[in-house]
Amino acid sequence: MNITDHDAARTADRLTRSVAGTVTPRPALSLLPTYAAGKPPRPAEGLTPYKLSSNENPLGPVPSVERAIASVDTVHRYPNPGAEQLRAALAETLDVPVEDIVTGTGSLGALTQVISAFAGTGPDGVPDEVIYAWRSFEAYPIVVRTAGAQDVPVPVTQDGRHDLEAMAAAVTDRTRVILLCTPNNPTGPALRHQEVVDFLGKVPRDVVVVIDEAYQEFVRIEDPVDTLALYREHPNVVVLRTFSKAHGLAALRVGYSIASPEVTQHLRKVAVPFGVSTLGEVAAIASLEALDEVNSRVQNLVQERQRVRDALIDAGWNVPDAQGNFIWLPLRDHAGDFAHEAGLQALAVRAFDGDGVRVSIGETEANDRLIQLCKTYTRTS
Repeated sequence: MNITDHDAARTADRLTRSVAGTVTPRPALSLLPTYAAGKPPRPAEGLTPYKLSSNENPLGPVPSVERAIASVDTVHRYPNPGAEQLRAALAETLDVPVEDIVTGTGSLGALTQVISAFAGTGPDGVPDEVIYAWRSFEAYPIVVRTAGAQDVPVPVTQDGRHDLEAMAAAVTDRTRVILLCTPNNPTGPALRHQEVVDFLGKVPRDVVVVIDEAYQEFVRIEDPVDTLALYREHPNVVVLRTFSKAHGLAALRVGYSIASPEVTQHLRKVAVPFGVSTLGEVAAIASLEALDEVNSRVQNLVQERQRVRDALIDAGWNVPDAQGNFIWLPLRDHAGDFAHEAGLQALAVRAFDGDGVRVSIGETEANDRLIQLCKTYTRTS
């Protein structure tokens, strides 16, 4: 289609919409999947309901964080534009330059900044490409397509791991960003440091490689990815982290990216001003000051995760290596049925139709009820 034909088509489309009297979104929105948040549990007689569908921390924040939040008396004032105090605290805790940190509304907000800055539709009208493993975090295709880029999902292996060899082979001249999710949400396995080092050696240096580690505090494997070392060695690496999971601050939406100045200078241009609230900043700083308590709570959840996984494996279930605060049941076409049965037991779990069910590690009673369900559950034909 030449420019004249293109303009004529746009004019005809606008006339059609004007006559119809409707306001319509841009066509790209019709291609977006809808993000499905974890649903709350349904009540069941005689049972305490538990939400195991959103990977929330059932223990909540440590007490000092709750006190810090209660002390805030400036909610009528705008927060710090770039969460400067939090960035300073993170820089000291992580031993990185403060200029290398950009905050966002959770790690998803930080990811949106990266995609907005580095991937979209090129001057030639052809979309850039963003590679990620699939199944992985369901917001990935939404963020990528909203920016006008083309998502390139690469299937995970049978045991729910990133197929890094296939992801490297998927790189083209149009590739602008690659997303690595470790531990992978929702399947659970985490990447190892050496395999990521090898992967980076196959990726062009002008391609941004995002390592999304929202659950990194829960990882307990040999040779875990040292993302801070990787970002120091590779200017194209961006690390994403959040206070939503281990720190129990999901409702306050505090996340951040760590990257070299040649990356962060662009992220700040697309960052939403005042993205992190005063409550969020105060809470996150207080949580950093209580890291020993936070890590102790995380360890409790890790032990509970292992208990649940061991029990399910003993019951004959195939449960991939779980390194987040959740487990994955690869039920495929039975995912919806299992979620229904869990609902009858007042347990809300997260079903991914055709793939499986993700179950967050929750309160001990909730985990016990899940184990019992799995022991008695019979797959429908």
